[in-house]
Amino acid sequence: MTSVNVNGIRAAAKKGLLEWLETTRAEVICLQEVRSEPGQLPPELRNLEGWHAVWAPSASKGRAGVAILSRQQPERTAVGFGSAEFDISGRYVEIDLPGLTVASLYLPSGEVGTERQDEKERFMAEFLVHLADLRKRAEAEGREVVVCGDWNIAHREADLKNWKANQKSAGFLPEERAWLSRVFDEVGYVDVVRSLHPDQEGPYSWWSYRGRAFDNDTGWRIDYIVTTPGLAARATSARVERAATHAERWSDHAPVTAVFESD
Repeated sequence: MTSVNVNGIRAAAKKGLLEWLETTRAEVICLQEVRSEPGQLPPELRNLEGWHAVWAPSASKGRAGVAILSRQQPERTAVGFGSAEFDISGRYVEIDLPGLTVASLYLPSGEVGTERQDEKERFMAEFLVHLADLRKRAEAEGREVVVCGDWNIAHREADLKNWKANQKSAGFLPEERAWLSRVFDEVGYVDVVRSLHPDQEGPYSWWSYRGRAFDNDTGWRIDYIVTTPGLAARATSARVERAATHAERWSDHAPVTAVFESD
């Protein structure tokens, strides 16, 4: 299971995404910030051999967009989570596989003191309700849930290198971190990477293109694989697939991959 913000799928395909897809062993890949409609994709992306693709583009062209690639044909697909404001914004898509609901999330990044932050807060309020409902529905059906994506919040001080300088920055605001704590503590989901690496700094999944952030590993951990407890208990490993060098990156994010034992 892999989650990755591709920072524009057409650009990423020219830099190494396609080669990565040929080598990955993931059964499901959740993509964020696709920034393309299916009709805009070149043939090599529109017809990915061996993958079933579900695309959820944004109504605002060139922005956001999420997708799920699965090796198995989904039993059900759904774009959005029942939000009048956000269902056409290219920020959420989910599929059902046998015994498992998989979702790809691109939570708004926000910007302190602007409408973008207000939008993020509205999204979080609605999405928390959906997460609770999703878990209840899955339990009633005997299913597990995994929500992969760019959550655009660093939960703890260990989740970003320069946390002291970012305490008033979007993505590390106290109210954002408290909201993510509610996802885990109140609604009962599990951050799989952190559960397997409780004492590690990072591992970071996003680095600015500015300066030498990547080379110095001055990053943020904002890409999460979040699951119901039953699925989290079957996680055997989780890692960030960090490129060996700056030149080999095909996104400003790196893929986050978790491996689970079969039920």
